[in-house]
Amino acid sequence: AKTGRDGIHGATFASEEFVEGEEQQRSAVQVGDPFMEKLLLEACLELILEHSDSLIGIQDMGAAGLVSSSSEMASKAGSGLKLYLDDVPQRETGMTPYEMMLSESQERMLICVKQGHEAEVEALFQKYGLEAVVIGEVTDDGAYRLYHQGKEVANLPVDALAEDAPTYHKEKAEPARIQAFRQQPDFEPVIDDATAILLQLLQQPTIASKKSIFETYDSQVRTNTVVGPGSDAAVLRIKGTNKALAMTTDCNARYLYLDPERGGQIAVAEAARNIVASGGRPLAITDCLNYGSPDKPEGFWELWTSAEGIAKACEILETPVISGNVSLYNETNGQAIYPTPVIGMVGLIEKVEHITTQHFKTPGDLIYLIGETKADFNGSELQKLQNGTINGRLMAFDLLEEKQNQAIVLSAIQAGLVKSAHDCAEGGLAVALAESAFKKNVGISVQLDLPQSWLFSETQSRFVLSIAPENQTAFEALAGDSACLIGKVTAEPQLKIQGSDGMIVVETALAREKWEEAIPCLLK
Repeated sequence: AKTGRDGIHGATFASEEFVEGEEQQRSAVQVGDPFMEKLLLEACLELILEHSDSLIGIQDMGAAGLVSSSSEMASKAGSGLKLYLDDVPQRETGMTPYEMMLSESQERMLICVKQGHEAEVEALFQKYGLEAVVIGEVTDDGAYRLYHQGKEVANLPVDALAEDAPTYHKEKAEPARIQAFRQQPDFEPVIDDATAILLQLLQQPTIASKKSIFETYDSQVRTNTVVGPGSDAAVLRIKGTNKALAMTTDCNARYLYLDPERGGQIAVAEAARNIVASGGRPLAITDCLNYGSPDKPEGFWELWTSAEGIAKACEILETPVISGNVSLYNETNGQAIYPTPVIGMVGLIEKVEHITTQHFKTPGDLIYLIGETKADFNGSELQKLQNGTINGRLMAFDLLEEKQNQAIVLSAIQAGLVKSAHDCAEGGLAVALAESAFKKNVGISVQLDLPQSWLFSETQSRFVLSIAPENQTAFEALAGDSACLIGKVTAEPQLKIQGSDGMIVVETALAREKWEEAIPCLLK
């Protein structure tokens, strides 16, 4: 695409503080064209697969646009380069070299090709209705030089823009709130009406259906989508194979507010549970690290310690961090957001027949709970609902137990024993059971030897599975003590969850209505 003025300072705009009443920088927001993006991707794939003899290197243009991609490519190669900015296709007049180099206009790639192969490459892109032009050349002197209107407008060592970037070790200090949380007694909810609590939780924005939002987008472009929005992960087929990819994003910032390191681990683990529940083996993550000011010792401590937690979880779960970005200084009038490292994860589904969704399928199927439930309410949706705030020590969390439970679920799915799978997350077991019943408008009959308040506990490493009765023996042999039979799917569309000291009873349709209508009502 042609280079415009959109997205200039987009990367730094993502790390600016806001003050009420001050005008914000609108030009920092990029304008995307997903259909041109698709053409660009297809053209680049053809270039890589069919014209490898011509291609030396290729990189996308993300943060900081042309300056970032070109300097990184040259620095990695130990070379220099010259760029002639008058040759850069521009969609606006009078653009300065600064604007051209820092623009983050979308749908652009930077490719390096062997000299003499220019016409071949240009013809390939023209076939897709795209423009490919020569804008410079590689040099061997390690210098980064830019020319505009016949003048040299920049000349500096290329490594100054890449490898020689400074590493900051800022002052860090544990926030006073963390020590205070450690000293506080655990939150103990009081449940007078568990059914009412479930309906209230289903209407919380973090739990309620996002259908009214995701239905405004086309999730079926190019017919690759197998599982669209509304289950634990999206699933895309890989055409020409029997494989598929599962993808999800996750983060519970409340957990990180109470304990950034453990909360960072949980963010990765929950993303992995979503992948596993869809039938996939977690492969890798990308992260978007959203925090307050790292210039404040407390802010840098949050960033530092949560990164440690994310790293440990990635090592245990064998999901390397292959990319990421940051958005720092997220403060308004000096008040920082919760530390929020959003984890994007991709997983491989070995066979399309392993694709699994969270929805209960057939009355009579058996419902199992994988993982142990404890009284974990600090930082939970229930604590926020009843207290209006969160506090206390974050729950214990064992990454090895997490990995073990994920392995059990994935093995059961790959063995063809699982009809549905859903991870227990915000709102706890009761919410997970309800969400699993909504799509098919089925009911459940569940009995648990747990206090009814524990139905809303947010203990980690848990899954809700449904199993056909004929697979009960095989499944229990595979899962062992990690699985507990808690009930069955019923034809009567009513949610019945019996605890040791009370019961939830509600029509499935009513619960689903509350869940689906909450966000549209809030937006109005």
